[in-house]
Amino acid sequence: MFSVHITLLLLMSLVVCTCTAVEIQRPRGVPLSKRQFYEENKPFTCLDGSRTIPFDRVNDDYCDCKDGSDEPGTAACPNGSFHCTNAGFRSTFIPSSRINDGICDCCDTTDEYNSGATCQNTCRDLGRLEKESLQKLAEVAKEGFLLKQQLIHEAKKGQEEKQDKVKELQIKKKESEEKLEAYRTVKETAEQPEKEAKERHLKAWDEQKEIVRMEKDKARMAEAFLELDDDADGYVSVAELQSHPELDPDSDGTLTEAEAQELLGATDRVDTAVFEMTWSRIQDKYISEADSQAPVEPPQEEVREPVPESESDHYPEEDVGEEEEEDDDEDEEDDEPEDEDSKVPPTATTSEKKEDDQASMPPYDPETQSLIDAAQKSRDEFDEAERALREIDDQIKNLEKEISFDFGPSAEFAYLYSQCYELSTSEYTYRLCPFNRVTQKPKFGGSETNLGSWGTWAGPEGNIYSLMKYDHGTGCWQGPNRSTTVKLTCGKETVVTSTSEPSRCEYLMEFTTPAVCHEQPGVDSVVYNREEL
Repeated sequence: MFSVHITLLLLMSLVVCTCTAVEIQRPRGVPLSKRQFYEENKPFTCLDGSRTIPFDRVNDDYCDCKDGSDEPGTAACPNGSFHCTNAGFRSTFIPSSRINDGICDCCDTTDEYNSGATCQNTCRDLGRLEKESLQKLAEVAKEGFLLKQQLIHEAKKGQEEKQDKVKELQIKKKESEEKLEAYRTVKETAEQPEKEAKERHLKAWDEQKEIVRMEKDKARMAEAFLELDDDADGYVSVAELQSHPELDPDSDGTLTEAEAQELLGATDRVDTAVFEMTWSRIQDKYISEADSQAPVEPPQEEVREPVPESESDHYPEEDVGEEEEEDDDEDEEDDEPEDEDSKVPPTATTSEKKEDDQASMPPYDPETQSLIDAAQKSRDEFDEAERALREIDDQIKNLEKEISFDFGPSAEFAYLYSQCYELSTSEYTYRLCPFNRVTQKPKFGGSETNLGSWGTWAGPEGNIYSLMKYDHGTGCWQGPNRSTTVKLTCGKETVVTSTSEPSRCEYLMEFTTPAVCHEQPGVDSVVYNREEL
């Protein structure tokens, strides 16, 4: 839109003339603005001031001035320029080398005055076409500017609403914080009796388990005494104790007489009263006859299916070697002697401990359960209040972030926030989310690529809001991170019009929006070139 604006301003120096052409005498190729330097019957001074020559040497097809100013209407000077008056259209300059070269460069044909080329004056037709084009652009700019005013009005209203919303949320946040603290107090007050009641329940359960365990232990001790007292004389002797090698304290596989005596308390035999002390020394290793006679299932070995020779050919030899090494390691481990403890089946004590651990704790009594329910209710209320406070905080942060964005001098770009616009090509779908990021996704499968995240406004000084810069996108293979420049132009609609990649990993996207439209003068007030000749 900026370029259109400049074009319209430049064309204000031109005029569509319906009057009779008036010839203003001056040398061929001289613009009206420099006519005063070319006064007939007076010596001509080169425009660079390098020398003065007689006026009759102007346009004599010989270059006298270094700047070529003495030959504005011939091709004599290589650095000269010829002015095309182009009455009815825009005047312009062409290099002197194009004068009388047989090609019509000026729409008024004045550059081919002596070449014999057949040229037609097309200036008025070009002026008419340009006027029509400018009328369309002016209509778009006018409608776009009206939309922009509406956007500004809505943005101002939206900004005020957001600021009011932030104030409202700040008050709500303070109330929520107070409510949260109240729920925290209620929760902590309810959790203390709950904790004490749970501890009492657990303690009672532990005591009950201990009583049961002790009763089981006494029964097992009595059973063990009867098993060890082979001759049923009411005593357990050293010899009877030696019949259980698993009680060997040093795990050398043999329970010696001395070791048996030590387990019996340095005596040869013990009765039921004294056996309680002996039992405390042997109960962890003792295996009852019932347990020792129970069949023990051997561990299942991993069954490996044989690999056919045809399949084994597909594996590298290195892999086969590694498998053989692993097999060797496993064989070595199998050859190592097992610990004595690993040979011994699980003891009855271990089983009992597992049963105790797996036993379910009885349900809480009604009073304790009531305290738990009350505490849980207070926790739920606290969690809900905490969640509500987090939501308020998030809303405040999001609103403050949106308010802090630079949406233009009058916030005319605010309507683009949280919106996305797409452009589909034959291969990709491009997606622009202003103030967020730009992405590219293949149309026929594949993941989305980040072409850049919002960076800053990047237009030139005086028109900074004409370009958006998105950088730090997905890195290119052995190259920089992708980035995108979005060029904004005036339009009635908000749409992505094109996308290109001028340089590797650097994308250019054109985006029309009424937010960049400016108020323009009417085409009727635009004047074309007054010069006719």
